[in-house]
Parts: sequence; structure tokens; C-alpha cells
Amino acid sequence: MKILLINGANLNMLGQREPEKYGHTTLKDIENAVISRGQELGVKIETWQSNHEGDIVEKIQSLKKDGFDGLLINAGGYTHTSVVIRDAIAAIGIPTVEIHMTNIHAREEFRHTSLISGVCIGQVVGFKELSYTLALEGLVNYLK
Repeated sequence: MKILLINGANLNMLGQREPEKYGHTTLKDIENAVISRGQELGVKIETWQSNHEGDIVEKIQSLKKDGFDGLLINAGGYTHTSVVIRDAIAAIGIPTVEIHMTNIHAREEFRHTSLISGVCIGQVVGFKELSYTLALEGLVNYLK
């Protein structure tokens, strides 16, 4: 089983960005934790991050060609604005889990709407960095 973890805009700033909301854990720390948990589950994990919407769309579009079975995605702010990321996820037909470190439903009103959740098999929010490994476990269970 092969799963890609995509992180969107500003997530490369984890550990520095708003530590009161996101903590001090870096994106590299999170990626390493997901890779490690993936190994325990017998799953190959690849990670990728971009601040550019079009690059994210192109990466999603390449998943089938590159042999991925599932997608984990924290689209960051694009969650609330990007119809094209939603459409790319819908187009590939690969099971996808949406991830957020904070509870987007308890934050500012504009964050309450996720444009991508409707094309995902699930959403994990609010557990800081643990959201990622919980999402991985859910996706692996779904794929099995």
C-alpha cells in the first residue's frame, strides 16, 4: 500500500507559525511520525508540501500514474477556497482523508466550510499533530 501526504500553504512554517494554535512541532517532525507509523502498519508513505495551488493540483492529478492507493491532505487555507483542489481530488477517485491540526469548525466563520470535505472519505480535525497519524490509521483501515 502506498499513500501520499500533501501539505499545503504555510504548513512549512509549523513550529514557528502561531505556536499557541499549532504548537512547536515542525512539519518535518509530523512527516517523520507519519512515515514511522506507516512502517508499523506496513504502508509506504511519501510526503510533499507546496505553497502553490496549481502545484498541489498537478501533484494530486499524478497520484494514479504514480501508483498511490490513498491520499492524506492538509490543504491549509486552500481548504476553504480551492474548487480546483476539490475537483482534482474528485477526478482521481483515490480515497482521501482531509486533515487539520485545529478544529476548523470552532474557529473563524470562514474556516467552517471545507470545499474538499465532500470528496473525501473522512476528515480529522483538532488533535494538533496527532491528527495526521489518526488520519493515516483511518485511511489504512478503509483501504484494507
